[in-house]
Amino acid sequence: MAKVKLNGVGGRHAEITALIAAGKVSSQSALTKLLKARGYDVTQATVSRDLEELGAVRHRDADGVLRYHLGQESSAATNRASAVGSLIQSLKPSGNLVVVATPPGGAQLLASSLDSAMKRGVIKTLIGTIAGDDTVLAISQSAQGGAALAKELAAFSEGAPLKSATGKVSQSRTRARK
Repeated sequence: MAKVKLNGVGGRHAEITALIAAGKVSSQSALTKLLKARGYDVTQATVSRDLEELGAVRHRDADGVLRYHLGQESSAATNRASAVGSLIQSLKPSGNLVVVATPPGGAQLLASSLDSAMKRGVIKTLIGTIAGDDTVLAISQSAQGGAALAKELAAFSEGAPLKSATGKVSQSRTRARK
């Protein structure tokens, strides 16, 4: 039987997640071999990006063996998420779009973080972003999903003070989501 080349990111991420959960991934090269054996046409560079997008971290398990694990945030990742939340100054939804204001120079960092969160499934209604210098355009999956996406982005910001579409500053994440 001929091997079929699989290249879908979603399927590959699901396979990587299952392999990590089974405790079979000790290195990027081992993961590359496991994926190739399952029909995925991948390189080590692709595997490296996939592990980063999934938030996989490598540390010693109970047996002292270095293995990849999911859901373990490092303090650096926590600090980065906090910094990203502080970049969102205001959210203005319109149709399927949300205009996100950032400090000057902050838009590309924020857009990259939002895209990464989208790929990890943290922000479910986002399909992509476009960044300028101090503005990010976030695009929702549905035609009228801008308001829902704005709520999701507010939750992602981890409670940073946000301006609503009316320009009023909200001091809590709860109020920003309403």
